[in-house]
Amino acid sequence: MNIVIAMDSFKGSISSIEGSQAILEGIHDVNPDAQVTSLPLADGGEGTVDAVVHATSGEYVKTKVTGPLHNKVNAKYGITGDGKTAVIEVAEACGLPLVQEEQRNPLLTTTYGVGELIRHAMDNGCRHFVIGLGGSATNDAGVGMLQALGAKFYNDNGNEASLGGRVLEEINRIDLLKVDSLIKECTFKVACDVNNPLYGENGAANIFGPQKGATEEIVKELDRGLRHFAEVVEKELNLDIHSEPGSGAAGGLGAAFSGFLKGTLESGVELILDLINIEQYFDDCDLVITGEGKLDRQTSMGKVPVGVAKRAKAYNIPVIALAGAVNQDELQLNDAGIAGCFSIIQSPITIREAMDREVTYQNLKFTTSQIINLFKAMKK
Repeated sequence: MNIVIAMDSFKGSISSIEGSQAILEGIHDVNPDAQVTSLPLADGGEGTVDAVVHATSGEYVKTKVTGPLHNKVNAKYGITGDGKTAVIEVAEACGLPLVQEEQRNPLLTTTYGVGELIRHAMDNGCRHFVIGLGGSATNDAGVGMLQALGAKFYNDNGNEASLGGRVLEEINRIDLLKVDSLIKECTFKVACDVNNPLYGENGAANIFGPQKGATEEIVKELDRGLRHFAEVVEKELNLDIHSEPGSGAAGGLGAAFSGFLKGTLESGVELILDLINIEQYFDDCDLVITGEGKLDRQTSMGKVPVGVAKRAKAYNIPVIALAGAVNQDELQLNDAGIAGCFSIIQSPITIREAMDREVTYQNLKFTTSQIINLFKAMKK
C-alpha cells in the first residue's frame, strides 16, 4: 500500500507536521509495510515556511529585523533545498502576535522588517521568493517594506516619510533610484486568497483594519491615506496599485508586491502545491489522506484539502479528509473530489478538550487506523 499524507494544520491545536506524524503512526499500526510519504502543507499563511522546508529538504534562516512597533524582533524564513527560493511569512516581521492587544494601532505599525527579510535572503543568494501574506498587524501599503529595500518617500516639505500607516496621507513624491539593484533579478510569487482592492468600502482599512486595532476614526484615516498614496503612485509612476484583486491584502502589502515588485498574487494552496510539485508523489499511490481543523463550505474556497483533492482526482486516487469538525450544512467537498470526510472526535467532549494537542494527536492516530482497516478490507 502506497499512501500520501498531505494535510494542513489544525490551527490552535496541532501543526501539520505533528498531525502528519499522528496519521503515519495510525497507518503503521495497521499496516507496518505501507509506503508512506508525508507532506505537511499550508495555504500560504501560518506554517507555509515549515511546509516548504520539509517538502524540499530545505533549511531555516534566523535573523533579527524591525518589528511592527519598530523594535528588533527575532524572525525566520526558509530556503528551499536547491538554495534558489526564499519562503517568507510576513507575520514573522509584522504579525499580530508581535503586538500586545492594547498596543495594536495600524497607524503606527510598519512592514519595514519584511523588506529586511527580503534583503537578507538576497544576500544569501536567493532570487526567487514565495511570500505568505497572512496575519499582518499593518496597514502601510507596504511602504515600510519598500523603504527597507531602498525606496524613498517624501512629504511636501521635502522630508522623508517615517514609518507606519499614518504617513500615507503625507507622501507626495517617490524616489526609486536607490532601490537595491538585485530586486530586478528577483521574482515574487505571493500567496493571496482575498480579492480586496487597496481602498474603499471593501479595501484594506475597512475590512481588515478593525482586527488590527483600528477604531472607526482610524479606519477612516487609513482609508484616506491608502487612497491618497495610490493617487500619488499613479501620478508619479503611472502605476495603478489599487485595482488589482488582492491589492488590499495584508494592509496593502499585496499592492506593494504586485505594483512595485512586479509580483504575482496567487492562490496560496495552489502556489504551495506547485512549489513542492505534489504530482511527483502520486505515481503508484493508492490513497491520499488530507485534512484541516474544520471541514465546511469554506474549505472548498481555496483551502488545502480541496487543493489536494483536485490534484489527486486527475490521477484517479481516492482522497480521505480528516478534521476536528465536519459541518454537514452545504458540504460540497465530495463534489470537489474528496471521497469521504471524517471527524476525529469519538465521543462527547468540550471544544477546549478537543483542541488539546495530545487529544488531537491520539484522535488522528485512531481514526486513521480505522480508515486503513476499512481500506484493507475493501482491497481483499
